[in-house]
Amino acid sequence: MFRFSNPEYLYLLAAVPLFVLLLIVVRRRQRLRLKRFGNPMLLHQLMPDLSRKRPVMKAILQVAILTVCIFMIAGPQFGSKKEKAVRKGAEIMIALDVSNSMMAEDITPSRLEKSKQLISRLVDKLSDDKVGLVIFAGEAFTQLPITSDYVSAKLFLNTLSPDLIQTQGTAIGAAIDLCNRSFGPKGEAERAIIVITDGENFEDNATESAKLAAEQGIQTHVVGMGDLQGAPIPLGNGRDFRKDREGNVVITKLNEQMCREIAAAGEGVYVRSDNANAALRVLTKELDTLTKADVEGAVYSEYDEQFQALAWIMLVLLVIDVFIEERRSRLFRSIKLF
Repeated sequence: MFRFSNPEYLYLLAAVPLFVLLLIVVRRRQRLRLKRFGNPMLLHQLMPDLSRKRPVMKAILQVAILTVCIFMIAGPQFGSKKEKAVRKGAEIMIALDVSNSMMAEDITPSRLEKSKQLISRLVDKLSDDKVGLVIFAGEAFTQLPITSDYVSAKLFLNTLSPDLIQTQGTAIGAAIDLCNRSFGPKGEAERAIIVITDGENFEDNATESAKLAAEQGIQTHVVGMGDLQGAPIPLGNGRDFRKDREGNVVITKLNEQMCREIAAAGEGVYVRSDNANAALRVLTKELDTLTKADVEGAVYSEYDEQFQALAWIMLVLLVIDVFIEERRSRLFRSIKLF
């Protein structure tokens, strides 16, 4: 891919036609001055070494030099180069519940959308930390491997929905185990897991998974999404709600007790998310206490500067322009190639 780092300098190309016009005016004035001394044809016979083509060649070279100079200062960049940046931070895995119950609207605009907003704002507050994302319902899947690319982390949030996982449920234990396996080799940097869920339809032994993670020095924090009074689960058309087999509207409630037990087993904190954004403040405070260390260098792709090639071209053109004189060289006058 090709681009210019400073494309605003390309507006200087508008000066090239003006420069050409200036050369034409100067050349014309030279001819008018020459006519004052006599007939141009007669004067040409008196000055056999004077060349008519070389001034034109020098003018073309000067226009080319100006054009190349403008493109050079515009900063041409082509392709990409890879660099490794060593970052000093912690490692954080986020496990997000995307089950159908997360579509309940007891939190504005919904539990899932509020979770996305929380993650997005949390990522904005990270500095040189690595972050990864696991989604779960009845099963757990890695949505984003642990990385320092915060832009990709936020882009993945836009695609999250319950449709990504066919098996419904709330397999928090499987999500914690997957987060635990997603960390890099153990080093000086501390690691933490953040589980965002409503805790409903709990299926596996999440407390045991959180306890095993804590034994490895990994804290498990839990953010409870939902209201204790509960709310119905809207269907995709937005006009109806999910019902059980008997035709009754399903009311989903936050299982706060289970969320507290998971956080306690994982030696982390539990906070209930509401519209006051208290969860963000608590999580940020806890993550700031993590020990920072050199983590694996992240690979970044950057555009490779190409101005060097244009600089060499301009230098060659300048050298040629210097050595081209308006009169024929006496050294090569006697050489006749044809």
